[in-house]
Amino acid sequence: MGVHQDLHTRHNQVLPSWLALYYQQPIALVEGNGRRVRDAEGTEYLDFFGGILTTMTGYNVPEVVEAIQRQAERVLHTSTLYLIVQQIELAEKLAELSGIPDAKVFFTNSGTEANDAAMLLATTYRRSNEVLAIRNSYHGRSFAAVSLTGNRSWSPSSFGPLNVTYVHGGYRYRSPFGHLLDEDFTAACVDDLRDMLNVATSGDVACMIAEPIQGVGGFATPPDGFFGAMKRVLDEHGILFVSDEVQTGWGRTGENFWGYQAHGIVPDLITFAKGLGNGLAIGGVIGRAPIMDCLTANSISTFGGNPLATAGALANLDYLLEHDLQTNSLKVGQHLRSRIDHLADEYQIVGDVRGKGLMIGVELVHPGGKDPYPEAAARIMEETRAGGLLIGKGGMFGNVLRIAPPLSLTEEEADEGFEILSEAVAVTAAGGEGGDRR
Repeated sequence: MGVHQDLHTRHNQVLPSWLALYYQQPIALVEGNGRRVRDAEGTEYLDFFGGILTTMTGYNVPEVVEAIQRQAERVLHTSTLYLIVQQIELAEKLAELSGIPDAKVFFTNSGTEANDAAMLLATTYRRSNEVLAIRNSYHGRSFAAVSLTGNRSWSPSSFGPLNVTYVHGGYRYRSPFGHLLDEDFTAACVDDLRDMLNVATSGDVACMIAEPIQGVGGFATPPDGFFGAMKRVLDEHGILFVSDEVQTGWGRTGENFWGYQAHGIVPDLITFAKGLGNGLAIGGVIGRAPIMDCLTANSISTFGGNPLATAGALANLDYLLEHDLQTNSLKVGQHLRSRIDHLADEYQIVGDVRGKGLMIGVELVHPGGKDPYPEAAARIMEETRAGGLLIGKGGMFGNVLRIAPPLSLTEEEADEGFEILSEAVAVTAAGGEGGDRR
């Protein structure tokens, strides 16, 4: 029995059956450097998924590792009952980078917790438990976050503490408005928002929460300005806008530091996590001071913003800014996207290519139509792993390849990964139904 097979057997004995694992034979990643990782059996891979968009600057970055080591030698934990120097310094930087005037920051341990906290703040501030969310969205796995998630594949329960109404978002490929030009598509979704406010809510709504580009939903990307048009309607009713930047933050889209900036708005609240810690558990909420200060009961965070996580996150953020990884994401992302776009021209199973920067989605369909083809996604995942490349998967039907490497990816590595991906698509197309090229 191999190392991975033994680990898989032990995993199944002690961990829940609903805990998702990639690949027919799951693998354990035990070592990483730059954009490459090594598994428990010694196989090396080029990583185009970064632990679900979390390894933002790369593996084993010396400046980040050294900051963590220095802090670990001093103190790991104190709790927010005491002042935490690194937490204050990080909050100061995030408030300045947020674009929100007079911003304040609350730290959590994950994006799920961040979205949960944002809902607590928004509903308390607005004195309403009614919330607008986007179809095909994903906001986490807590009781409240699941109730916000507009993706049936990730919604195990119909129960929830929030009264949620789902409105149209930027997933154009399967939208009834998808055939429209950008301006008309946006206008149709705005009309739907107005209608839903009138017929599906009391009119007293706390907030709308939206991912500027949907992550788990398959990197669905709305036209620029889309959420700006949405927010103008929200502003008419005093409804807060919460930008879930857990996957789109820190320059991943290349064009902007935050995903919301493509829409000409400033949100009332921003939630963040993942890439900031580069693997450390950290998340949080940035928001306007009156909203952040609206809670009247006592509160603490035992682990949120702890000295180790914030020391590492500070070093990671500094590295990102000093090396201008946002510009690298734009440049290398455009190069990689231009090559992946050709797959849609060449293979009938590639229905759509979308995304920005180093956040690229490839939707797979049965040839001759738009029927989802999750089997092709699963096959390509196996083929890319066998070729030495790790990618992700998502979408409403599990039929979208998610490509999101660390923002330090080089152009040479992008070409290397593309060649493996291209071969995997070719093999899958040739072996699947109607898999001839266009």
